[in-house]
Amino acid sequence: MYGEFIKEIRMNKEMTLREFCKLAEIDASNWSKIERGLLAPPQDEDKLKNIAHALGVKIGSETWKEMKDLANIDAGIIPGDIRSDEEALKALPMFFRTIRSDKPTAEELDKLIDMIKRRKVS
Repeated sequence: MYGEFIKEIRMNKEMTLREFCKLAEIDASNWSKIERGLLAPPQDEDKLKNIAHALGVKIGSETWKEMKDLANIDAGIIPGDIRSDEEALKALPMFFRTIRSDKPTAEELDKLIDMIKRRKVS
């Protein structure tokens, strides 16, 4: 997902893989594997920022946030802001069951809705 996302941005900017890698200061051979989903994306914040800068993506933008989330997802990592939220961590099993089409109980669903509403306010 991450590699496809970055490749789409790169291609929309009509940037070759080698041009992109030179700007982002990354190895073209390894990056090609990331774009094809054969290697996990980088997790280092500085590397992710280099990639964003090479693509003209503003740090803090929605595209930047999506880039970071996709990097975490592809690496099998729960993002830090979710890991640090004890209530969100407790809701993850219910969330996973829900997206797998396992029906949560009415009480579980109410708890999840309440948690989401509270996170939007804070």
